[in-house]
Amino acid sequence: MDTALLISLIAIGVLLLFSGFFSGSETALTAASRVRIATLERQGNRRAKIVAKLLLARERLIGAILLGNNLVNIWASAIATGLLIGWFGDAGIAYATIIMTTLILVFAEVLPKTYALRHPDRTALRVAPLIRVVVIVFSPIVRLLQGIVGITFRIFGAEKGVQGHFLSPEEEIRSTIQLHAEEGGIIKHESDMLHSIFDLSDVEVSEIMVHRKSMMMLDVTQPTANVVDEILASPFTRVPIWRDEPENIVGIIHAKDLLRALAEAKGNVDSLDLAGIAMEPWFVPESTRLVEQLTAFRARHSHFALVVDEYGALMGLVTLEDILEEIVGPISDEYDITAHGVRQTAAGDYIVEGGVTIRDLNRDLGWELPDEEASTVAGLVIHEAQTIPDVGQVFQYFGHRFEILRRQPNQINLLRIGAPEADKEPEAVTS
Repeated sequence: MDTALLISLIAIGVLLLFSGFFSGSETALTAASRVRIATLERQGNRRAKIVAKLLLARERLIGAILLGNNLVNIWASAIATGLLIGWFGDAGIAYATIIMTTLILVFAEVLPKTYALRHPDRTALRVAPLIRVVVIVFSPIVRLLQGIVGITFRIFGAEKGVQGHFLSPEEEIRSTIQLHAEEGGIIKHESDMLHSIFDLSDVEVSEIMVHRKSMMMLDVTQPTANVVDEILASPFTRVPIWRDEPENIVGIIHAKDLLRALAEAKGNVDSLDLAGIAMEPWFVPESTRLVEQLTAFRARHSHFALVVDEYGALMGLVTLEDILEEIVGPISDEYDITAHGVRQTAAGDYIVEGGVTIRDLNRDLGWELPDEEASTVAGLVIHEAQTIPDVGQVFQYFGHRFEILRRQPNQINLLRIGAPEADKEPEAVTS
């Protein structure tokens, strides 16, 4: 083998190595985790700082890499073409095209890019110093090319430099969580918790509150012994008291304050002043967002608030535990009465109490029932049917079959929910 041929083959090999370097670097730098790089940068990693600076000027970075990649690919192809023409004449052009396409595709594109995709952060940190040199060296040419691209954009009426942000930071994080959950990197419970944290700014207290029909409230004018007995027998630590009418809440009695007062009174119940023991009630609008209410709970060092509508009428109550349960799921202690309200049948349907919230069903069962117009399953059926259904009526909405099992008297208490039958139309059907 003569010297010229050996030099040409070595040159082609070296140029292919450079081509693979540029291809892998482009993939690694564009696929590297920005969060991981930012974390390493804060920890003082010098290579991470270089990667961060390169990514700030992404157009210059991509331009320099593409320029270098095309230069070495064309150069290697030109050398190979010259050699093969000398050996096979004009047919050498076809041979050179086939051979160089195969070599570039396998060793300069697929192989380095596959490795870079499997190890993006590690590869990006390794190549960053050399790529920085390439960007600096090719900077004048890249600027010239960017100018040509800008002129071309203007000629055809396109705007260069306007970057579309299709996803907000919150949507991007949500999509990342969903992607990792689907790939098995995050278990469902953890995924639900992360999504729920973002939902705090969208959900109002009226959607998670305990409705006034389910509240335990006591008439402060009844005998003191009766009030004390009911509070001590209840599973709740805070109980609202009212006077004249249930809407007129005059205070909140904490079980600990009641026990302390009983101890000071030496067990003499009749000497207790319940109104004096009670804390002042705190009223919040039903439109308050959960994130705002959570902040208010922390600021007031309080865990309990009464919810009122725009007219000041009592709607229900909300506690700190209710908000925390929106994030982590149901929290039960030794005094809680377990009543989840959802039971699966042998046929695969679900028997659901009307007061179960749509958000809980969606989170626990992976459904996608809308909760914009109603917060409970019963409310959803009533809203869609535009009437209060009778027992036995069947409806089909949003890919699910709803059958009314119990109603009392103007409230849906129990439903059977299942997948729709294949031969049903997605409209309301009564039977």
